[in-house]
Amino acid sequence: MAFLELSGLTKNFQSQRAVDGLSLSLERGEVLALLGPSGSGKTTTLRLLAGFESPDAGTVVLDGRDMTALAPVARRFGMVFQHYALFPHLDVGANVAFGLESRGVKGAELARRVDEALTLVDLAGFERRPVANLSGGQQQRVALARALAPEPSVLLLDEPLSNLDPALRERTRRELRALVHRLGITAVVVTHEQEDAFDLGDRIALLRQGRLEQLGTADELYATPATAFVAAFIGRASEVPATILSDREARVESFTWPIRWGGPGAPVSGAPGRLLARPEGLRLADAAPSRLAGTVTGRRFTGAVAYFSVETASGLSFEIAGNPAAAREGETVGIEASGAGLHLYPAAG
Repeated sequence: MAFLELSGLTKNFQSQRAVDGLSLSLERGEVLALLGPSGSGKTTTLRLLAGFESPDAGTVVLDGRDMTALAPVARRFGMVFQHYALFPHLDVGANVAFGLESRGVKGAELARRVDEALTLVDLAGFERRPVANLSGGQQQRVALARALAPEPSVLLLDEPLSNLDPALRERTRRELRALVHRLGITAVVVTHEQEDAFDLGDRIALLRQGRLEQLGTADELYATPATAFVAAFIGRASEVPATILSDREARVESFTWPIRWGGPGAPVSGAPGRLLARPEGLRLADAAPSRLAGTVTGRRFTGAVAYFSVETASGLSFEIAGNPAAAREGETVGIEASGAGLHLYPAAG
């Protein structure tokens, strides 16, 4: 039996279904990232887990115990909110102590637990600092310490890094990942940022309109997307029309390319398809009659790799990864398929 299990969770807000029959399970000590665009049901799922919302159907079971009807305080889940929800009139120590005091912890035990929680997040000695005097990263760690102090069975984090600038975000993400894994705590992280999900989650649940599109590791979602939505949402991909030939080949314009069939069902030869091509799934080559030709319309330099925008005479657009010196803007190039990173789906849906 899984440590944390969500079964058939459904939540409606008036006529809008925010979560639609969602089922997920986590092992003890696992970190699950809930990823998806705005309106996909991520935060509502987290609120159902925390007990801030009641499901219209489905259950939340923790270590064999049904938690669905329990109030938030009875669940003993730690929560880190998107905007931290710190009390500006209290110092760091009082903020961390707040959740403990509500559980009846007092005196020396309270001081010990506050000190332990701040030590965990590398803020030992910050007890008397006003929270307004802290950086964004430090405030995030205070919020994390407050959630960890009551020794929760599950840690829930709602967009915990969204208020940080890019450099601080990357460093804090590394620190958070190391801390959560060091503690061995079961955690659910909500994010709309792929890098956060890839870095923090042992597995990723990609949601769309309240439903689960795919559950797996970052590698699995990237390399073997279950649906066209997953292929388009995860990583980068150029989308172009194609003609299905088989489960291994498709025709793009008049050229046959190797592909990975993504379904659903078996491919229908001759039917229209929807090809999603990763930038590394294509190569720039010399223009030749045996290759699809295009013109380089742009180049984005990222260091060891550059991303070239290439447009064919018929208007197909591709983004192709390559050596920064591989081509210049305005140059006519050939486009080759490498045999990996090209995912084909039926045109409809």
